[in-house]
Formats: sequence, structure tokens, C-alpha cells
Amino acid sequence: MRPQIVFRYVGFVLLINGCFLFVSSLISALDHDSAFFPLLYSTLVSALFGIFPFIFVPPTSSISKKEGFLIVLSSWLLSCIVGVLPYLLWGGEFTPTNAWFESVSGFTTTGSSILLDIEAVPRGLLFWRASTHWIGGTGIIIFALSVLPVMGKIGMILYRSEISTLATDNFMYRTRKTLQIVLSVYVGLTLLETIALLFCGFTLFDAVTHAFATIATGGFSTKNLSVAHFKSVPAEVVIMVFMFLSGLHFGLIFIAVTGKSFDILKSTVARYYTAALFAGIILTAINIHGQPFETYLDSLRYAAFQVISLGTSTGFATADSTLWPPFAHLVLMFFILQGACAGSTSGAIKADRIVILAKSIIRRIKMIQHPSAVFPLKVNKAAVGEDAVELSLLYISAYLGVIFISTLLLTLMNIDILTAFSGSAATMGNIGPGFGSVGSVGNFSQIPEAGKWVLSVNMLLGRLEIFSIIIFLMPRSWR
Repeated sequence: MRPQIVFRYVGFVLLINGCFLFVSSLISALDHDSAFFPLLYSTLVSALFGIFPFIFVPPTSSISKKEGFLIVLSSWLLSCIVGVLPYLLWGGEFTPTNAWFESVSGFTTTGSSILLDIEAVPRGLLFWRASTHWIGGTGIIIFALSVLPVMGKIGMILYRSEISTLATDNFMYRTRKTLQIVLSVYVGLTLLETIALLFCGFTLFDAVTHAFATIATGGFSTKNLSVAHFKSVPAEVVIMVFMFLSGLHFGLIFIAVTGKSFDILKSTVARYYTAALFAGIILTAINIHGQPFETYLDSLRYAAFQVISLGTSTGFATADSTLWPPFAHLVLMFFILQGACAGSTSGAIKADRIVILAKSIIRRIKMIQHPSAVFPLKVNKAAVGEDAVELSLLYISAYLGVIFISTLLLTLMNIDILTAFSGSAATMGNIGPGFGSVGSVGNFSQIPEAGKWVLSVNMLLGRLEIFSIIIFLMPRSWR
């Protein structure tokens, strides 16, 4: 293990953070607001700690898998720590615990917030808050590798340490090509949504920050009432379309845009993802008709937005879903647990694993009926290896186990069961809102400090897909 090599590549990630902090400070300078110096000081700190390793540590032609893994984990943790600085220096509602919670929520694209009055926060700081979504959306290392020169084997190791195995299996390109696909789709969707929101009457600032939050499936808004503030059906439609697209595997979007295949729904997972959202919207719309919405059109409007928002782990809101009937809560809870597709910016279990789980159950039933027969498990007409099946099922079990443990810890802090369970599931899935006091128009400010630290761990576990952090915390794995 060579710590200096780890510092060198983590330093580049800090420089990226410094660039976004600098842009945020320029916005504060234009507004002459109180966040200018906090953002400027944070820029200097991030830039200095980022540039020193580049000056004093020589480059290397190769790194080990352990070094690559430590670079990825350190990049996430140090980015979250740097993200705390402008919040703490500005003050307001940002106590050390609140600043950490908000920073982790931003970088992991969770979107859970402790802010009671978002609109009282200076625009420069709100831009930084939205930027943490956009930096973390594709994965900090993926973002860094996309703008670094070709790194050969180093890039491959860092890439595979960062991205889910489900996503890497679905990208049929070399690492560098995959990175270019991810970044081009990511930037392209962001630009397109920004332009579309401008046509819907958004200011440039609101259009950019909401595009950052949508494409990263994060959910931080610049308004206290989230998207409901704008009272714009066209804007809601635009955001729904881009939330749906951001939940698809970016490789599928790239293939469709380049004309290689216009039929995205040839993918088994994409078909399931689309069908599940459609069914969820219809069932929820029927259930909330009459309570609280009088017309089917209104029911469909609000059901569609909320189901797509939670089903892609974005977390925007246009209505207070805590007032909806229990059946609608259960439908939404299903999507909070499931999420969208691997290879997207979405969190949660992922639709891919749900498909593998369903096919595994069906295969087991067939094997019980026909013990001598062989039934290979296939997704997209390709056989899925037994190791991949086992890993998916283990992941789902571990995922639900973490939610149970964190729910248990929160209830020990006298938090009601609905808030504790939905808050645990929402942070673990990087969703944002839950139910109860952390519902779609609520926030996490009333959660005790210890509870916020528990939920922050959930966010990181969910974003890094559990096993990464577990392996890091096991000393034997480093021998």
C-alpha cells in the first residue's frame, strides 16, 4: 500500500470540488451575499489540499486494487468533509452535525435536508448544494476519470472500484469509452433539461440547479415547497421525463441517441422498470382519487410525479404524500426500496436485482417441479452466472438488514416507527423524503443528532453499495 499514491488521485477529486466551489463563490460575489467568504475560503482549502499531492507525489503507471479501492472510498469521504466547510462557515441552521448531514446528502444524491427555510440561504450556497448532487451523481471517481487524461490500467481499476458490477456487466465497451458515454449522456441530459425548464419560465439559476438535481436523481430544490412552488404543469412534465430518462441505464440512452438501436425497451430491465412505474402510477392515481384529489386528472398528475420521483430516487415533490391513503404509501414504499436501473444515477436496490430475484424464484419453482431439468437464469437473453445471482440476493438481504438495524436505532431515540422506517429506507436508497415527519414536504431537522449520524451512514452505505464499506472496515481484507 502506497499512501502517497492514494493522496495524489484523491487530490484531483478535491480540485474538482474546488472548481465548483469557486463558481459558487462567483455567484455569491455577483449577488453580494453573505456566502462569498465562506465559499472562497472553502475553495482555497479544497484547492490547496488538492494541488499539493500533484506537486510532491510523482505519477505512477499502475496501482493495486487495494489502492484503487482506498482512492474511491477516500474521495467520497473527503469530498463530504470539504462539502461541510461552506455550510459551517456560513452558519445559520448549519451546526456541525447538520452541515455533515447536508453535505453527505448532497454528494450521495439523497436529497434529504435539515433546512427549514431553503429560500433564506444565499444563492451561491444553494448552487454549491446543487453542485454536490451533480458531482456525486455519476460517482465522484467516474466524474474525475472522465476529465483526466487516458490512464490505462489505473483508470480501469478505479472505474471498477467505483461502479456497481451490475452496471459494468451491461456496458459492452472499454473503460475509457464507457466513461465518455456516461459523461456525454450526463452532460447532454443536463443541458437539455436546463433549456426545457427555461422555456417553462424558470430563471437560469433555478433551471440549472433543478437540472443538476434531476439528472443526478438527487432532489435538492431551491424552494421550500420543492417543484410544487412553481405551480407549472409543463415544468412538472419536463422534470418527469428527465427523471425517467435518468433512471435508465446510460448505455441504453447512448445507443438510442447514436442510432444504433431506437428500441430501448428491448432490455428486460428497462421494460420492467417502465412497466412497474406505469402500474404504480395507475394504482396510486386510482387510490388517491377523491382523497385528497377530486378529479382523475389531478390524481394522475400528482401520482405520476410522485411515483416517478421516488421510483428514480430523485425525491422532488409536488404534493404532500403523507396525507395519501395507506395503499398509496405502500406503493410508494415499494419504489423507495426498488429504485431504477443499474448504470443510471439512481439509488436503492435497483430494478436489475429485482428482476434477478423474480427470475430466481420462478427458476426455483421450476426446479422443484422438475428436479432433473436445467433452467439457466437469463436476462436480456444472456445467461446470468451463479455468482452474480448469489451476489444480488445477498445484496438485497444485506440492504434490508441495514434498514432494519437503522430503524431499530432510530426507534430507540423515541422516533415513531413510520418516520424511523421510511427515513431509514429513504436515506439507504438515496431517495430523500420518506413518510411521517420526514415526508415529501417535511425535512430531517427534528431528527436527533445521533439519528442524523445513523442516517448519514445509511446514505454512504447505499451510495457505495454496502459491501465496499464493509470490506474497508475489515482489517483482514487489507493483508
